[in-house]
Amino acid sequence: MTRFSVEGETEVRVIAAAIGAFSALALLITFHFLLSGTAERLLIDRQFASYPLTVQNVMWIVYGVGFAELWIRHRGSKLEISVLKREYLPEDHETLLRAEDLGQFYRLVTKDPKTQECFLTRLISRVILQFQSSRSVDQSNSLLNSSLELYQHEIDLRYNMLRYIVWVIPTLGFLGTVIGIANALEGIAEMRPDDESLLRVLTSKLGTAFFTTLLALVMSGILVFFMHIVQGREERALNLSGQYCLDNLINRLYER
Repeated sequence: MTRFSVEGETEVRVIAAAIGAFSALALLITFHFLLSGTAERLLIDRQFASYPLTVQNVMWIVYGVGFAELWIRHRGSKLEISVLKREYLPEDHETLLRAEDLGQFYRLVTKDPKTQECFLTRLISRVILQFQSSRSVDQSNSLLNSSLELYQHEIDLRYNMLRYIVWVIPTLGFLGTVIGIANALEGIAEMRPDDESLLRVLTSKLGTAFFTTLLALVMSGILVFFMHIVQGREERALNLSGQYCLDNLINRLYER
C-alpha cells in the first residue's frame, strides 16, 4: 500500500472504533434503564460499588470496537468482490495480448483511486509492468504467484486487531469473575455464620461473577463467527482475482 492509503485506512479505523465504542455506551445506557433481575446481572452488573466502571461495561465497549473492525473488513471485502465484476481484461476465447497492447489495460485499472489498492487491480498492474519490461510470460507468472502469497499474508495481518479483541474479551471475563468472587467473599466476611441470608447473598454474588465469564465467551464466540465469514470473503476475492489474472492475462500474453 502507499503511505497515503495506509494513513487513510488508519484514520477510517480510528473513526469506526470511536463509533463502535459510543454505540456500545448507548447500548449500556439503554440496558441501565430497561433491564432488571437476571438479565441485569448478566449484561451490566450494577451490584458492584464501582458501577458504571465495571469489567462488564469495559467488555461491551471492546465488543463495540470489535464490530467496528468487522465493518471495516466487510466493507473492504465488498469492494474487492465488486471490482471482480468490472471486466478489466478481455474475456473471450480468441484475444491474445502483446506488450504494446497492455497500456490501455494498465490505464484502466489505475485510473480509479478507490480501487487502486484492491487485489485485482494491483495484480493486473504488476503483471503488465513485469511483462512490458521483461517480455517473459514465465517471469510474469512467477510475479503473479509471489504477489498472491504476499496478499494472503496481507489479509492475515488485517485481522490482527480482531484476533486480539476476541482474545482480550474472555480474558476480561475471567478477570471479572475473579474480582466478583473476591468481592463476594469479602462481602460475607462480616456476616455471622448463622445468618440465614448468608447463603443467599453468597450465591447471588457468585452467580453474578460467573455471569461475567459467560457473557465474555458469548461475545467472543459471536465475533469469531463473523470474523471467519468476513475473512473468508476476502480470501475468496483474492483467489478469484488470481484466477481472473491467470485466465485473462497470463494465458493471453504473446511473446514475440
